[in-house]
Amino acid sequence: MARQSISITEPNDAWLKEQLDSKEYSSKSELVNDLIRQARKQQAEVDWLRAKLAKAEASGFTDNSKEEILKQSKALLNG
Repeated sequence: MARQSISITEPNDAWLKEQLDSKEYSSKSELVNDLIRQARKQQAEVDWLRAKLAKAEASGFTDNSKEEILKQSKALLNG
């Protein structure tokens, strides 16, 4: 595992210490690694959503009314 030396602001250090005091994490390293995992997962979800939005925008826009769109969606769902 790679070792890193980082500087943390006082408010962030206090927050880290609070998390350790709650016994949810056994070390600051474990906590920081968990935060990074969460950030990576969140970024993957944002990237997925952006790709879906880009695909939808590239497919064009419609002049159909919301009622027509709903009818078409229901027809696709019901086969």
